Amino acid sequence: MKKRALFAGALAVPAAAGIWGAVIEPHLFTVRRHTLPILPAGAKSIRMLHVSDLHLAPWQKHRAAWVKALTRLEPDVVVNTGDNLSADIVPAVLDVFDGLLDVPGVFVLGSNDFFSPTAKNPAKYLRSPSEVKHRTQPDLDVKALIRGFEARDTPAVTRGWHFLDNAEASLTIRGTRIDFCGLGDSHIDRDRIQLNQGQGSGPNAYDYPRFDPASGVKVGVTHAPYSRTLEAFTSAGADLIMTGHTHGGQIRVPFWGAPVTNCDLDRTRARGVFPYRKSLVEISAGLGFSPFSPVRFACRPEVSLLTLVPRG
Repeated sequence: MKKRALFAGALAVPAAAGIWGAVIEPHLFTVRRHTLPILPAGAKSIRMLHVSDLHLAPWQKHRAAWVKALTRLEPDVVVNTGDNLSADIVPAVLDVFDGLLDVPGVFVLGSNDFFSPTAKNPAKYLRSPSEVKHRTQPDLDVKALIRGFEARDTPAVTRGWHFLDNAEASLTIRGTRIDFCGLGDSHIDRDRIQLNQGQGSGPNAYDYPRFDPASGVKVGVTHAPYSRTLEAFTSAGADLIMTGHTHGGQIRVPFWGAPVTNCDLDRTRARGVFPYRKSLVEISAGLGFSPFSPVRFACRPEVSLLTLVPRG
């Protein structure tokens, strides 16, 4: 009898964990809050909303509604670090972000904004970063996504976000100039880091990314936090580097953390804020997952609300 009870208990624990990770936790959306002292002295605080890895599928109405209601946070600026799609449903994604497109913002793209996800062996994910092989032409309407986020088809001149894949933009938020510099998704080799062969280390080591030394705040933005992108941004003088992609590990081990990051960053840096040389890095665990791996465990879906305050 005891053996049967032990056997039943041994089966019940993983079954309960599976139900939690597949059915319950993916709907426990949360706002992760951080206060970052990176503004010049005397500047007004800035509320920066970071959204990443929505991976929206047509049936995910609950996730869409929760993100659509994020306007309640009243951010001063929005940063979207990509992987918005899990299917070719650009109009639905644009509807989700419609209210936030009235807020100044910037965005970069992830691999799943170009290519729809494909079935993979989950065990491979534990051994090395996932790969997007043998596909060069996007099968998702990435041009419509970019056009929608930039709000090119709307007459309101103050609406829409700046596209930052290997590009830059400056925004003045509550009296402080923020210089954003972006890189394309290094997970699919779309980052365009340009090394200045005539210079040593430091801000002059790169022709791109580069920041104006006179800017009040320097923010690097990219989808995947590969070490080469972090090195490029911090060497260029970034105060803050913002990324997603890792899903925080997606399935975390309680009291131990993420087993993988899906890039070359070590597993202890799968999410949150941490120093990287002279910069701060903020990695969002994101909101979603591939439809072929529909589970999150000990890693609630999230957005980040960063409160930027003066240094010191």
